[in-house]
Amino acid sequence: MDTDDAIESLSALAHPGRLAVFRLLVQAGTEGMPAGEIARAFNTPANTMSTQLAILTRAGLIRSRRASRSVIYSADYGEVAGLLGFLMQDCCQGRPEVCAPVLQAASCCAPNTTAKETTS
Repeated sequence: MDTDDAIESLSALAHPGRLAVFRLLVQAGTEGMPAGEIARAFNTPANTMSTQLAILTRAGLIRSRRASRSVIYSADYGEVAGLLGFLMQDCCQGRPEVCAPVLQAASCCAPNTTAKETTS
């Protein structure tokens, strides 16, 4: 991950609604949630939620897939791990035990993949 990608990801999360959606999708796990269900969870109009999901998708924090007539969104754990790795990359000054708790927390439930699935 480079600086521009990190800035885009962090900017996407710097909004209370998008941060809440992202956290919900992290909780949902790899199965994800349909867009309509996400909108209902926050009592948000579909067009507003669509915009929020598009921003998170462009930032690489979530991905989408089509399932029948629904679009299912899920957290992109590989990208999130990349962001955390970027943020922690130069810490520790040769003392990896300082960063170990953060890196362990980041890898607790991340699948071993960085493949992106997106639909328009």
